[in-house]
Amino acid sequence: MTLRLYDTASRSVRDFVPLTPGQVGIYLCGLTVQAGPHIGHLRSGVNYDVLRRWFLKSGYSVTFIRNITDIDDKVIAKATEAGVPFWAIAYANERLLSSTYLRLGVLPPTYEPRATGHIPEMHELIKQLIADGHAYEAIDGSGDVYFDVRSYADYGALSGQRPDAMEAAADGPARAKRDPLDFALWKGQKADEPADANWPSPWGPGRPGWHIECSAMCWRYLGTEFDIHGGGLDLQFPHHENEIAQSKAAGHGFARFWVHHALLNLGDKKMSKSLGNVVSLESLVDSGVRPVEVRYYLLSPHYRSVIDFTPEALAESAVAYRRLENFVLRAAEQFGEGEVGEIPAEFAEAMDDDLNTSRALAVVHDAVRDANAALTSADENAVQTALAAVRAMLDVLGIDPLHPQWRSTDSGDLTKVVDSLVALALEQRAAARTRKDWAAADAVRDQLKTAGVVVEDTAAGPRWTLEH
Repeated sequence: MTLRLYDTASRSVRDFVPLTPGQVGIYLCGLTVQAGPHIGHLRSGVNYDVLRRWFLKSGYSVTFIRNITDIDDKVIAKATEAGVPFWAIAYANERLLSSTYLRLGVLPPTYEPRATGHIPEMHELIKQLIADGHAYEAIDGSGDVYFDVRSYADYGALSGQRPDAMEAAADGPARAKRDPLDFALWKGQKADEPADANWPSPWGPGRPGWHIECSAMCWRYLGTEFDIHGGGLDLQFPHHENEIAQSKAAGHGFARFWVHHALLNLGDKKMSKSLGNVVSLESLVDSGVRPVEVRYYLLSPHYRSVIDFTPEALAESAVAYRRLENFVLRAAEQFGEGEVGEIPAEFAEAMDDDLNTSRALAVVHDAVRDANAALTSADENAVQTALAAVRAMLDVLGIDPLHPQWRSTDSGDLTKVVDSLVALALEQRAAARTRKDWAAADAVRDQLKTAGVVVEDTAAGPRWTLEH
C-alpha cells in the first residue's frame, strides 16, 4: 500500500509520490526561541519524528530540516527585558529545546539551520522578488522591504481566504506600504532596537522578516522544489501562505505536500507562550510521568486531531503505555529479547493511511492482549513471534521499552526509587539497633556501602550519600 497523506493545499488525502524515487525532503517549521518549549511544541517534534521514522522504515532516504528562528520581535523583546544580547536568549532556549527533544526520543534533524545563519540567501531571494516586480522598498526611507501581495494571483489559496476579506499585516507601518496586506521581507534598523540585532543589506542595516527565512532555508537545503512542508495548523496563515507567495513568485516549485498537525489545547485555548498557559516536559517529569509516557501521549491521537490536555488524560495514556511495556519486559525476561521482527500488515496499513497512529496503536494493543495469553501458557514460540512484531511496531513509534533510552527510568524517577529503597533499609537498620542486634545493623550498612550508598550516623539521625 502506498503512503497517503492529507495535503492541506488540495484539501484531500493524496498518494505520496516523491520528487526523487527513494528520497524524501521534509522541511518542518521549528520554534522561535524566545522561551523554552512546552508540550504543544513537543507534539510537533514527536508527530514529524514518527513520520520520518515511517519513511525510513519504508526504505526511503530522508533529508529532514527543522529550523530555528533566533531573531524575531519576541526574541528581541525578551532580550531587552533581561538586559542581555538577543543571541544569548536564543541560544539558551535552543539548547533547552534540543535537550528536551532528546529526552523524548526525537531523532536529531539532518540539519537545524538558524535564521541568522542565512541572511545572504534571504538577500538573494528579496533582490529577485524586487527585480520581478513582486517586492518593493518602503517609500518612507525606513529601509523596510515589502512583498506585494496583489502581485501574486494565488495568494490565499492554501488557507482558503480571499485577500479582500483579510486584515492588514501588522509587521510594518501602513504608511510605508502600497497595500495594508503587504508583509515585511526585510525590516530596517529601528532606533529602539539593539545595535547587534541588525545586518548590512542592499537596503540599509536591518533584519529579516519572519516569513522570508523559511523560504530561504528551504531553498538552501532542499532546493527550489521538495516533497513535504510541515508545521502546526496555526502557521497555515499567514506564515505558510506568505512562504508560498514569496517562493512561487520567485519561480520556485516549493512544497509538493503541506502537512499540518492540529494543536494542543489547555482548557479552551491553544497552549501558547504568549498566553502563559504552558506545561513543560520538566514539570510533567517532576510530577512522576516519564518522558516515554509523554511521547506515547503525544503520538497516540491522529496528528490532525486536537488534543485537549488534562493530567487525567495523560495519566490514562501512561497506564496504556505500561501495558505494552509490561508485556515486552516480561517476555524478554522469560524468553530473551530476540530480534526486532517484521511490521504486521495491519499496522502498516494504518500508518500508510495518513499516518493513523491511533489505529496503529490499536493494532499493537490487540497484539499484546493475544501475546499475554501466550505468555500465561508459556508458549515460547508464540511469545517470541509476538515480541518481535510488537517491538517492530513500537520501534517505528519510537517507544520500544528495550531501546537503550527507555531501558531505565528517567533520572528524576530513579532518584525517588533510590530514596524509598534506602529509607526502607535504614528503617531495618534502626530496628536492629533498637533491639541491639549490632551484627544485623552492620550488615545493612555494609550492603548499602556495597551498593554505593554511604551511611553516616549524625545527631539528627542517619544521613546517606552516594559514593563517587
